[in-house]
Amino acid sequence: MKSATSATSPTATSLQLGSPRLLALAQQLRLYKPPLCSPFDEESTRKLVSFQELMAPVRLTPKKAAVLICLFEGDDGDLRVILTKRSSTLSTHSGEVSLPGGKAEEHDKDDGVTATREAEEEIGLDPSLVDVVAFLEPFLSQHLLRVTPVVGILWDKKAFNPRPNPTEVEAVFDAPFEMFLKDENRRSEEIEWMGEKLLFHFFDYKTGDNDYVIWGLTSRILIRAATVVYQRPPAFIEQKPNLKYSKM
Repeated sequence: MKSATSATSPTATSLQLGSPRLLALAQQLRLYKPPLCSPFDEESTRKLVSFQELMAPVRLTPKKAAVLICLFEGDDGDLRVILTKRSSTLSTHSGEVSLPGGKAEEHDKDDGVTATREAEEEIGLDPSLVDVVAFLEPFLSQHLLRVTPVVGILWDKKAFNPRPNPTEVEAVFDAPFEMFLKDENRRSEEIEWMGEKLLFHFFDYKTGDNDYVIWGLTSRILIRAATVVYQRPPAFIEQKPNLKYSKM
């Protein structure tokens, strides 16, 4: 596994290639402070604790993971996010759309390193091209991973030549970031999880001859990230998932 170093301040590249809008966004995100608790309620915390008690004497400790929300400016000046379609041979979430990322390793000094290291392994994105500007509050995955979204700016899109790892990634594409706040090309469905009926959002996106559906944890994270970036709520009822850890 390769190690990586996350950047946390403006670079010469950002000053040379970044538009005034993107530079202002980077500065805004560097000032972002996530809530003390992630946006999940106490009821499901109790349920998770009850599940842990059933597993006694083994204590369930969620493993850490991080995903990279890599943003860049498109040719039309719109903000876009890099996404992947997972390989159909994977044992979990095969063929689904996801953000680059994965589980933390012992040598990772922070979530930014985890996210950029995994992005390099999955899609060939050099960590030196990504300016990490913000860490959002953690999310709990269905496999009980504590997933931290890491927001990074790709100042020079032309310097990135996707090289998907075929064992993990089937395709690399990008989508308009603002679409995750809009009610267009979106549908929702109630799905029961851990005894709760949750509202899941499905975003349909077509690029070229390829049709993608973005849903589950990925859509939840992107809705939250877009809310933070654009500083406005989505144009639909979000109904955040009912899970939370105290003392994150």
